[in-house]
Amino acid sequence: MQRHRYLLHLQYLGYRYHGWLRQPDLKTVGSMVEKTAHAVFGHTDVTIVGASRTDAMVSAHHGACILVIPEAVSTDRLLAEFNTNLPNDIRILRAEEVDGSFNIITASRIKEYLYFFSFGEKPHPFSAPLICTVPGELDIPLMKEGAALFTGVHDFRRYCSTPKPGTDFIRKIETSEIDENTLFTANFFPDKSYMYRITSQGFMRHQVRLIMGQLLRLGRHETDLESIRETLSGPDTAPLRTIAPASGLMLYDIRFG
Repeated sequence: MQRHRYLLHLQYLGYRYHGWLRQPDLKTVGSMVEKTAHAVFGHTDVTIVGASRTDAMVSAHHGACILVIPEAVSTDRLLAEFNTNLPNDIRILRAEEVDGSFNIITASRIKEYLYFFSFGEKPHPFSAPLICTVPGELDIPLMKEGAALFTGVHDFRRYCSTPKPGTDFIRKIETSEIDENTLFTANFFPDKSYMYRITSQGFMRHQVRLIMGQLLRLGRHETDLESIRETLSGPDTAPLRTIAPASGLMLYDIRFG
C-alpha cells in the first residue's frame, strides 16, 4: 500500500507536557499530535516520528515531525485542520510533502537550542515556563568565557545521561555563546534575562542541560575554566550530575540541508 509522508514544522509550549516521546499514562507532545491526526483523518493508521525528543517541560519555537498516512491530502488542509484541533499550546507552522527517501532521524540538519535564564530576585511566576531564575549573583562575563570552551570538536561522554551502547560521544559544536535575551519579552519577565545559544548537528540526552549546569556553577564560582576544560579532555569519564532545570530550555530552530 502506498504511503504518503508529510514534514510538519511545529512549535509548542512544553511546560505541561512530559516531553515529545509517547509515554504510558502521560501527556506528551507527540501523543497529542498523534491523537489529533486520528481525529482529523478518522482512523488510527497514522505514524508520527519526531525530529527531536525534547525533555519534559522543554518548549520548541521550531521543531519538526514526519506524518505518514495512507491517503494523499493537501498541505493547506493539513495546516488548517491540525491547527483547528490541536490545543492552543501546540501550533503547526507549515506542512510539506516529502518522498520516501527522507528520514527525519538521519537527515542532515542543524539544531539550535536556547537556554533562557536570569538571576537575583524571584520573578513573576508567569515567566516560569520559559526562564530559569537562580538566586544570588552570576558572573556573566566568566560564563561567556566558559561557553566558548564548548565550541569545536570535543568528547562529551561526561555530558550524556544514560548513554546507549555504541554512543558516539565525539560531537562538534558550531556555536556556544551567552548573550542578553532580546528575543522574547513580556511585562512579567525579569528586568534582565540572558540566553545561552548552542548549535550542532545533534545532541545526546540531557547534553545541553548538563552543559548549562556547568555554566551556572561557573557563574556562581563553584567551578573554574580549567575544571570545565578537564570535563572535555581529562581522564575522568564519570557522568556529570549538575543538570539545569528543563523549563529554561527551548529548541529554537531545526534546519534541514
